[in-house]
This record gives sequence, C-alpha cells and structure tokens, in this order.
Amino acid sequence: MIGLIYPGMNRLDYDYAYKGGIFPKHIESNNDPKVARWVEKVIHVIAITPRPDGYSPLGVKNLSPEWVERLGQTGKDCYDAIVKRDVAALGASMNECMLCWETMLPHVVRHPTIKTDLVALLRYYQTNYPGAMYSGCGGGYLYVASEEPVPGAFHFQVRLVNKKRSEA
Repeated sequence: MIGLIYPGMNRLDYDYAYKGGIFPKHIESNNDPKVARWVEKVIHVIAITPRPDGYSPLGVKNLSPEWVERLGQTGKDCYDAIVKRDVAALGASMNECMLCWETMLPHVVRHPTIKTDLVALLRYYQTNYPGAMYSGCGGGYLYVASEEPVPGAFHFQVRLVNKKRSEA
C-alpha cells in the first residue's frame, strides 16, 4: 500500500531483518514529471476478472532463495527502466517478474477455482507487446507495457509532489 500512498514512482526495498519485513527498509522515489507522463502513456491496464471464491495462491510453494532474489531483481530492473523511460527493459522486467511468480507460486495464475485462462492471456500480451504482468494473484488487472495502443485498456495518472502536470 505504501507504493500507492507515496507520490511519484517508487521502489520499495524490503528486508526481513528490518521490522519483520513488513515495512520497507529503503524507499527510492522519482517525481520527475517527464517520467510520470511517460509511465502514464506506456502502461496500459486491462480489467481481467476478480479473484474467485476459495482462491488461494499458496497451494503449491516452490520457494527458493534463488527465485526470491530473481523476483527482487525484477523490481529494481522495473524501476530503472521507468527512470530511463525504456519500454523494452520495462517489458522485460514485467515478464521476468511473472516468470518468478509462476515458478514460486504456480497458483498465482493456475488454480482450480480460476475459470479464465490467465496463462494464455498473459502469453498473448507478452508475445504481442514488450511485456505484461498481472496486478496480483488470481487475475485482477493485466498491466501491459507498450508505446502503441492496447485495445480495451485504460490508463492511470501518477500523482507527483508539488509539481505541476506538464507534457513530456
């Protein structure tokens, strides 16, 4: 939730040794209006489906330090790509993030209660655009990275600190 409350683009670094891993140990923020306007243009949001009753992503756990480290790296790569305004790198970080989640917790996208083929949808958008990932477990929204329009998608606005909206 902190990422939703803090203005601008934020990278939150967690460490279990710091406050039990509940709060970020470090937050890096970027409030550059050009970066914010770019993100607003290249992230396309598609409503997929709500989580079904009885859904849980924790049925199968393939947790390992290597995959957790890879997942953490995707957040750093994503933030760096956003700051550099590099849609190819942003898409790659999103795709890698989903690979990590699918590997560590397969029920994130494959669960007996999920009736929508989340994997097929994800693969379609990952194949046809620089990258795509779900907003969370069990469906929800699909974020697609693309400089081109994505049919059926909507956009969001990035709130900045004490900066007027400007065209990038």
